[in-house]
Amino acid sequence: MSLEKEVKKGVAACVKALYGADVAEESVQVSATKKEFEGNLTVVVFPYLRASHKGPEDTGREIGAWLQENVPAVEKYNVIKGFLNLTIAQTQWVDLLLSISDDEKYGFKEAGPDSKLVMVEYSSPNTNKPLHLGHVRNNLLGYSLSEILKANGHKVVKTNIVNDRGIHICKSMLAWKKWGEGATPESTGKKGDHLIGDFYVSFDKHYREELKALQAQGMSEDEAKEASPLMKEAREMLRKWEQNDAEVRELWRTMNGWVYAGFDETYKRMGVNFDKIYYESDTYLEGKELVLSGLEKGIMYRKEDGSVWADLTDAGLDHKLLLRADGTSVYMTQDIGTAKLRFRDYPIDKMIYVVGNEQNYHFQVLSLLLDRLGFKWGKDLTHFSYGMVNLPEGKMKSREGTVVDADDLMDTMINDAAEASAERFADMEKEEAAEVARMVGLGALKYFLLKVDPRRDMLFNPKESIDFNGNTGPFLQYTYARIQSVMRKAGAYDKSSAKSAIPDEKETALIQKISDFPNVLAEAGRSYSPALIANYAYDLAKTYNQFYYDHPIMKEENGAQKGFRLELSRVVGRTLKNAVALLGMEMPERM
Repeated sequence: MSLEKEVKKGVAACVKALYGADVAEESVQVSATKKEFEGNLTVVVFPYLRASHKGPEDTGREIGAWLQENVPAVEKYNVIKGFLNLTIAQTQWVDLLLSISDDEKYGFKEAGPDSKLVMVEYSSPNTNKPLHLGHVRNNLLGYSLSEILKANGHKVVKTNIVNDRGIHICKSMLAWKKWGEGATPESTGKKGDHLIGDFYVSFDKHYREELKALQAQGMSEDEAKEASPLMKEAREMLRKWEQNDAEVRELWRTMNGWVYAGFDETYKRMGVNFDKIYYESDTYLEGKELVLSGLEKGIMYRKEDGSVWADLTDAGLDHKLLLRADGTSVYMTQDIGTAKLRFRDYPIDKMIYVVGNEQNYHFQVLSLLLDRLGFKWGKDLTHFSYGMVNLPEGKMKSREGTVVDADDLMDTMINDAAEASAERFADMEKEEAAEVARMVGLGALKYFLLKVDPRRDMLFNPKESIDFNGNTGPFLQYTYARIQSVMRKAGAYDKSSAKSAIPDEKETALIQKISDFPNVLAEAGRSYSPALIANYAYDLAKTYNQFYYDHPIMKEENGAQKGFRLELSRVVGRTLKNAVALLGMEMPERM
């Protein structure tokens, strides 16, 4: 039993014994004592004033005295207004450390037969260009959230919806037909997603030139867009695709195949994966059927031009287009069809969409439409809405000059890590140094993007993220590597000797920080916040380094104290590694 649970149990028994009131143990409010006050754990006594019929300080003193007398873990207490601060006996901290050390996955819960099934959707790329900086934050948030939910005992299905059809895809296809000269990833030496992205840019370049020429002939911008031969060809290609034209479909499959291979390479390097991938080309027809069914039932309506809409004004929203006049679908239609297929494929208890906050309105509408179409889970879907990530002006440029793609960003991070760590890696073989640079560069990227509250916009500076002394991934990795170095030097040691050690204030603070991991993990799962895990890991690493500088380990002559400090270090290292693994970070054994 953890010390926190022991105190909660004691308080519940105390209130019953002193005041005759029944209190649920889980309702007892216990937290770490603030640094400015004496004590380790603080109990909020305000909820018990009605039962005690006394003021907060008198009630606190009575409960404190009872706990000191009846709960072995409580050594002494003090009361500050309505807060009871408890000091835990030193021997209890050693016992707590040793009990934690026996549990290699301390804080983690295993999924059972009755566990909830949560589906998390993230990534959602288009097959007309590479993954970019926005996708990086999306993928890291989605993967981390999935891992946190799994660690909280949920069954999790990680899923991706690939937007593989539409006019934007046809633009790349048409550009390849016109100017590609048969180019392939093999013939050009380019990743498939980059190659197709180049053709998308090429289409846009020719299209803009065409608009400029048409406007020079006296057309307005809107008239030029309507008259553009290039855009007409792209629209015609989309119509042929929807009519299942054999030639268009074959080219579409070939070019998308190149892109998928490129995406897979990027995902693998980023360290994210999926259990199930859905494709818009498979789901949009399901969505169209549901919309047309809703039209028959009077849930939707058709305008004179043939387009189909939903009137959501009674819910405080507006009218939403679901099928265009030519019968083609929109993103909302696809999402309706995808939702239907997912709930058909899996017994989902919770559906979470990891999508940027610019789509808040979209998911309000999706939830409402699914509910109106008769899907009981419509109202319960969750939009994990996150802010945008930007780079300082001039820090990085992509090959397109406008958007930083994921591969360029990862290259930069790994190169920066190698440069910043050249002296640290001087005694390593070339291959090992390169592998550690990869871990450090990607660790810096992941930690910096995930330590911020996901709901906030953020500025990501690659150089700032690779700092071995700040609130960064490399600082955590260096702390872990330091601990592994200590353990290697120590060799075998007698863990049981730690039982007779007497920890001081900094050592008990470190044990308390370790013991708090299950609470942090549970709260990160409840609030969908990888940032809580990131900041916990930083606090743990910082607390360990303070201990490390003040407490000799290898030079300690007392065998019990040395064994205790080695075991304390080992458990800190394990906890750090388990925590940052939830962020997708890897820990090098030496740096």
